[in-house]
Amino acid sequence: MVQATALPRNEAGIETTMGILKQQFGERFQTGKSIREQHGHTTTWIENQPPDAVVFPHTSQEVADIVKVCATHKVPIIAFGVGTSLEGHVNAPAGGISVDMSQMNQILAVYPEDLNCVVQPGVTREQLNTHLRDMGLFFPIDPGANATIGGMTATRASGTNAVRYGTMKDNVIALEAVMADGRIIKTAQRAKKSSAGYDLTRLLVGSEGTLAMITGITLRLQGIPEAMASARCSFPTVDAACQAVMATIQYGVPVARMELLDTASVAAVNAYSKLDLPESPLLLLEFHGSEASVAEQSATFGEIAEEVGGTGFEWTTNAEERTRLWKARHDYYWATMQISPGKAGIATDVCVPISRLAECVARNNDMIEELGLVGLVVGHVGDGNFHTTILVDMADKDEVSRAEEFVGRLNDLAISMDGTCTGEHGIGQGKRPYLKRELGAATDVMASIKAALDPDGIFNPGKILST
Repeated sequence: MVQATALPRNEAGIETTMGILKQQFGERFQTGKSIREQHGHTTTWIENQPPDAVVFPHTSQEVADIVKVCATHKVPIIAFGVGTSLEGHVNAPAGGISVDMSQMNQILAVYPEDLNCVVQPGVTREQLNTHLRDMGLFFPIDPGANATIGGMTATRASGTNAVRYGTMKDNVIALEAVMADGRIIKTAQRAKKSSAGYDLTRLLVGSEGTLAMITGITLRLQGIPEAMASARCSFPTVDAACQAVMATIQYGVPVARMELLDTASVAAVNAYSKLDLPESPLLLLEFHGSEASVAEQSATFGEIAEEVGGTGFEWTTNAEERTRLWKARHDYYWATMQISPGKAGIATDVCVPISRLAECVARNNDMIEELGLVGLVVGHVGDGNFHTTILVDMADKDEVSRAEEFVGRLNDLAISMDGTCTGEHGIGQGKRPYLKRELGAATDVMASIKAALDPDGIFNPGKILST
């Protein structure tokens, strides 16, 4: 694993805090080694830094009570959803208390007429959409994993639908949050728009638990489309596929999903899923709307693709056929794992302006080859975001070092293209060294905000910023 920086521990404060919380929460306060390691677990190569204890609150007031105790004794406090983050967000580099929100999982209210709802942070994406289905509604943000809404809010998650429906920052209307002094605040009302003061909602969305503990989320919802169409098309080069992407966006085609698999990824899913796709760059798409509109959108994309050399274009509204068309993307993770059995799959992401996407992917693949690594690319290319999975033998220090070099070079490349070192994985610990390079003095302003809202640095220390 890649070593993570440890921060100074407040041993006396941690011991006192644990005694108080144990008495208050009883069996909902856990200190077993396995559960602590689970709550330090990250789905990446950063080493596990477990908390000293895990507590399971049921209400916002209980979260506030936990924060007050931790604030009094200056003990770190880390919010935990289901642990699907990729950059070390839930590690505890200074020890402290992990607050597991899984038992705060109530859907508090749904307002169908207003297309919004209010949920607790432990509600998962799939749980919410199952609840909404009979009302003809859905929540569109899909990061892949069945993440909690609280975690998705904290990391400003997005995913495959972002090209049409935006990211969490576009779909969170208001928040309830506990501040560092234990106050419970509400950042906004349910009104569709407001110009009332500072936009605290947007400040907390994406703050990764470093400014407050999110205890309630008001979300924007969408009506389930009358029809959905899926399509796929192969291209001779990544550049040709990206040309089709740019033209589709510029023509105003309201595509819902637009995913790229590079040649190596297509070869992997062919082998794993017994498909016979042409082993060249592949675009997978989804269109939402009426029967007539999705047919029109599909036909328009087919014409665009043909102009830049696309072949094998097909589309369908049949549910079973749609699943078949998307099988290559759905099986991607498992397909990558069978390429080099025993190696770990290390995922990283960047995002660049769409006009630089083809060049960035090409140089990404050149760097993989130069460093003697095995890597594959998939991307939410409608918004310029792509993911590279590097297969690494974690026992091979030289290979780990080369993988670290690759990640650093890719981050710097994206920044040099007026892009970002992270399109949707967040900063956490893993991307922190690159934030200053990307934003410069703006990180000093972030540090000032952190100091004002969390003067003792108890909220998720060591993430985004250095303290």
